[in-house]
Amino acid sequence: MHDVAVIEDPAAAEISLDPIRSRILAELAQPGSATTLAGKIGLPRQKINYHLRTLEHHGLVRLVEERRKGNVTERLLQATAASYVISPAALAAVAPDPGRAPDRLSARWLLALAARLVRDVGTLITGADRTQQRIATYAVDAEIRFATPDDRAAFADELTTAVTRLVARYHTETGRKHRLVVAVHPALDSAAEQDH
Repeated sequence: MHDVAVIEDPAAAEISLDPIRSRILAELAQPGSATTLAGKIGLPRQKINYHLRTLEHHGLVRLVEERRKGNVTERLLQATAASYVISPAALAAVAPDPGRAPDRLSARWLLALAARLVRDVGTLITGADRTQQRIATYAVDAEIRFATPDDRAAFADELTTAVTRLVARYHTETGRKHRLVVAVHPALDSAAEQDH
């Protein structure tokens, strides 16, 4: 099972958003059968089987084992990932395009960049899974507190200068193209921080 999987297919995205199917996916972090799920979720086994077949058809769950019990074959299934991200590719006709209105200070442009990042990395993951190869990626995640808005603006200027200098130093016209996204946005407080 993967830690995260990207859903690119619109039909798979639609079925994953159903509350019952979403609950089934969560329960199938560990292998389970229609019978065990029926008890946990409180639905008839037949209804759970219907949802499992749909999830399996779209590649969101996979068969782990079949057990023969008398005249019945019990199928144990497991989610293909611990969590899922729906790619903007699933909504291709209305997916955000950061090329439409580039504005370094716009939160909506940042969101369009993030959507492109999810779409591109999702496509890379899908291809890497098919070829059983790794993807060369790198990410930095940090939190910073600014004393004043002027400090935040000065930080943005220095960061822009540093990144521009690094890009100029390492960029060539040959070799594999990589995308670099650097973003700064207000952090949301976690539920644990809000309790204190």
